[in-house]
Amino acid sequence: MSSTSEILAGLDRIHGTVSVVGSMNADYTVTAERLPGPGETITGGPLQVLPGGKSGNQAAAAARIGATVQMFGAVGSDANADFLLGKLGEAGVNTGHVRRVLGPSGTTVITVDAAGENTIVYSPGSNAQVTVDYIESMREPLTKSTVLGLCLESPIETVTAAARMCHEAGVKVLLNNSPFTPVLPRELVDASDILLVNEHEMAQLLGIDEPDDDDWDGFDWAGALERMREFGFDQAIVTLGGDGSMVLDATCADETITRIAPVRVNAVDTTGCGDSFMGTVLAGLASGFELREAARLASYVSAYAATGYGAQASYGTAAQIRERFAA
Repeated sequence: MSSTSEILAGLDRIHGTVSVVGSMNADYTVTAERLPGPGETITGGPLQVLPGGKSGNQAAAAARIGATVQMFGAVGSDANADFLLGKLGEAGVNTGHVRRVLGPSGTTVITVDAAGENTIVYSPGSNAQVTVDYIESMREPLTKSTVLGLCLESPIETVTAAARMCHEAGVKVLLNNSPFTPVLPRELVDASDILLVNEHEMAQLLGIDEPDDDDWDGFDWAGALERMREFGFDQAIVTLGGDGSMVLDATCADETITRIAPVRVNAVDTTGCGDSFMGTVLAGLASGFELREAARLASYVSAYAATGYGAQASYGTAAQIRERFAA
């Protein structure tokens, strides 16, 4: 079992190159004591407009802890476009390859309750115009990275084209099946090296029954790994919310199933925590980490994000994360 200091020492070894293809959104965020029910109106706090989008978040998280990151996607012709690109630039992300299109940029409407839980409604906007032709035009810069990060807030044919292009060039592809799609194209699975899903998504994707008592510690993870391999992934991370994560790695010689313990914090907002986890795994893989090593570090980075409001706005630098957990 690695100690906190040993895991955090990994922050000193982040140096790799990452490409992220996908979404950038302006997050319209309001906090309230509780989430509203159907047809219900409740009073919330001041509205905040924060930078987000799953892919933009992942890119920002990787860059903040020291990776060299390129963002590929599209923003609109509205004021949010400069806002989103500016915030990614502040995080250290190279946005020089991002396309500008007519119309609104991507947006989300987020409500956060007093316990830090949230509901999110997504409007794709310019993200729907991240086309296969655009990806083809970005072949040279895309394939120069060590790792590619993908999620499903962009058109599936575009995600598939990016995965195929990078896989053929020897770039490791990490696919986050989120927003969850129960049926993935065979070509996308074949072109992706590692899958990132939560426990419920894994069960639905693989046709596995969830434990009746929600006892994931007693779950048959060896069986899940076998089903995952049959589906097409030798490596996967299954996140368990506040209970940490599981690394399933059939390529690992000594330990194919690794339990990653959660890092306990006083959470104020979980928006974007999963994306910071993904971004950290991307940065770790690009820097030569084993998958389980990258996931251990990601637990600390995502826990730090839960202590602040918003997605990118809550992400810490390597120094901030080290200081927060060093004690």
